Amino acid sequence: MQLAAIGVVGLVEVLVLVGHVIVGQCGALGGVAEGGLGCNGYDAASTTGLSMVGAFVVEIVLTCVFVLTILGVTADGKTSHFGGLVIGLTLTFVHIMGIPLTGTSVNPARSFGPALAMAVTGNTLALEQVWAFIFAPLAGAALAAAIFKGFKSFYGSEA
Repeated sequence: MQLAAIGVVGLVEVLVLVGHVIVGQCGALGGVAEGGLGCNGYDAASTTGLSMVGAFVVEIVLTCVFVLTILGVTADGKTSHFGGLVIGLTLTFVHIMGIPLTGTSVNPARSFGPALAMAVTGNTLALEQVWAFIFAPLAGAALAAAIFKGFKSFYGSEA
């Protein structure tokens, strides 16, 4: 009998937890949908009115800096111990620089979710512009890989 009571209490706690998570996520989606929190944009969707070309350049440069940092700090066992700190601080820097300009993507997956949440509420501007925040980070990452590969071949196995 006691075991059954414990099982029921445990089940109720799990159901309450699941309900709490679902309600919390719905509230978060509502916040994104209402204010556009987390959306990237250019022109009218940028807080500074940055053009599409400007936003593309910003995203390429910031992603390149971020990916170069990741490649550089994790390439050698001597520096990889500090990888988390260096990568975290670089990501903070990238967001401080980019949020006022484009909302800062540097990660296509991070851009698509908020744009989709906005589109569900009828505001499709972020979804119409999300292509730039998918392709620019990919271009920035490719540029970082090419730069890093160039450094490695120039400096040999030391870089």
